[in-house]
Amino acid sequence: MDHDDTTELVARVREASARGIPLRIVGGDSKRFYGRAIDGAILPTTAHRGILRHDPAELVITARGGTPLAELESQLATHGQRLPFEPPHFGTAATIGGTVACGLAGPARTSAGPVRDYVLGVRMLAGDGRVLRFGGEVMKNVAGYDLARLMAGSLGILGIVLDVSLKVLPQSAGERTLLHEIDEPGALQVLVDLARSGLPMTASAWTDGRLYLRFEGSDATLDAVQRRVGGEPLSDAPDFWRGLREHRHPHFAGEKPLWRCMLPPVAPPLPLGAEPLIEWDGMQRWYHLDPGIEVFDTLAAAGGHATRFRHGPAGAESFAPLADPVMHLHRQLKRVFDPAGILNPGRMYSDL
Repeated sequence: MDHDDTTELVARVREASARGIPLRIVGGDSKRFYGRAIDGAILPTTAHRGILRHDPAELVITARGGTPLAELESQLATHGQRLPFEPPHFGTAATIGGTVACGLAGPARTSAGPVRDYVLGVRMLAGDGRVLRFGGEVMKNVAGYDLARLMAGSLGILGIVLDVSLKVLPQSAGERTLLHEIDEPGALQVLVDLARSGLPMTASAWTDGRLYLRFEGSDATLDAVQRRVGGEPLSDAPDFWRGLREHRHPHFAGEKPLWRCMLPPVAPPLPLGAEPLIEWDGMQRWYHLDPGIEVFDTLAAAGGHATRFRHGPAGAESFAPLADPVMHLHRQLKRVFDPAGILNPGRMYSDL
């Protein structure tokens, strides 16, 4: 199944650039909902696949962008390793290139860090057909201007991930999820206190009056944590966290716009007229809201920002407005990497 499709992809991009034809980059298409809907000739990347190198001793794996995420995670699991940021799949077709391009992390984000922290190097295809390489396969290669990590969360507007090298970590020795019955203000205070405690908490969630706290470590460590924190162990914890990561939890059901709100962890409950699902030690809060609520403004006033994650009206912006200097920087980067503006135009912002 391994195949290097670089030559074919370069030819397609060069032709599109010369003719000014917009391209919609498609891997597994499992996150098509994320960002703005765009029109363009489909550029499939799934033929460009295969794990190129995996060095378990060095905790590094390199794969082509079209490699299925499930295949890469299976390879890591055979060596007792994992992608620490717990990327969501949102379907069986997710690819590692799309995972990096979307930059989405799962429940472990606050303890492990974001996707970009694990990107050591990329080989990318720019919008004018250039094949560029940034970074490498060891940490010392990512000093200076860290352009490899620029691909994380760029939604394909700068280039196509041909190959990516990622730092990986060992699987945990053990984990335990503790459950508490508590209201939203109380849960937020508990999360603030635990974040300051130094305990090995790797995920948290509050929904429907219940606070879920996941800890990792040896049995002795987990017993000590439970004595200190209290709560009842959750028997089906892996299913709970997997359902949360993949948005199969009941909170995510429904057709109302789903908003992802990022806040300082000490921020109090938001006046949005709905109960959230809270993750990431209080920093990520999910709301289903009726159209017309000024979510961007509300989050900005609270010191955060919002993303219209799913079910937004056609043509609406998905991401919070950027300050003029920041948007100028985005436009400059777009011109450098995609001079003709053909790669996923408008996916991130309507004029980018």
